[in-house]
Amino acid sequence: MIDLEAYFRRIGYSGGRTVDLETLAALQEHHVTAIAFEAIDVLLDRGVDISPVAVETKPVGRRRGGYCYEQNGLFRQVLEALGFEVEPLIARVNWMMPANSPLRPPTHMALRVTIGGTAWLADTGFGSCVPTAPLRLDSRNPQPTRHETFRLMPMDDELQLEVAIAGGWAPLYRLLGTRQRDVDFEPANWYTATHPGSHFRHRLIVTRTTPQARHILAGARLTVRHAGRTSERRLLGADAIERELAERFLLPVEAEWRPLIDNAALDVREELALTS
Repeated sequence: MIDLEAYFRRIGYSGGRTVDLETLAALQEHHVTAIAFEAIDVLLDRGVDISPVAVETKPVGRRRGGYCYEQNGLFRQVLEALGFEVEPLIARVNWMMPANSPLRPPTHMALRVTIGGTAWLADTGFGSCVPTAPLRLDSRNPQPTRHETFRLMPMDDELQLEVAIAGGWAPLYRLLGTRQRDVDFEPANWYTATHPGSHFRHRLIVTRTTPQARHILAGARLTVRHAGRTSERRLLGADAIERELAERFLLPVEAEWRPLIDNAALDVREELALTS
């Protein structure tokens, strides 16, 4: 059984525990505020353990972050321990991809939470554009959140999550509606953590979303998107990256991370040199 009290301390939550939408929404916002999205272990070739014990120990006990299988795996355990009806789903990521791009394999884990007969999409593991509130799965209307507005639209036999940005609708991922078994995520996790085509294998990506802003570190580029306001961007040196990982993203920086940090800073310097 998951240690709920340790999890609540980790995310700074002291609210209600009743099985209702208010509790679900509060937990989702507190989770993404406290626990950073990151895949540093992938870059270090450590592999990613998505067993129930591991997805609790890493973010709660070790105060690390994680990617979708870890984030939503942990969130699922919490919700089930509280008495919520939860079904894991899988999705094809098409974030930032042209409309005519070929379909990608399903590799993203999300959750369907049913409350009083109404199904909600709950997701704590989609990085820089993670929804900060549950979304009704049976609605095709725009659904505003603290940061962006989302909608769910039929796409062939799947359901596409879209976000309103830059004056239009951009896709995030396409949900397959069938409930997945735990074993179904093992090959998807292996692919994401080891396949050469996985973008987590090539770039340092860390994000954290607070009620005030989305914080995104991509390589050495730090972007802060303020809720309802403009964005700020800057390039960081290696020491600044390490400092931001600890202070902005609340991660316990390890000595073994330094080569990755140095490489991230070097890649940007080389890119700037080529374009100058």
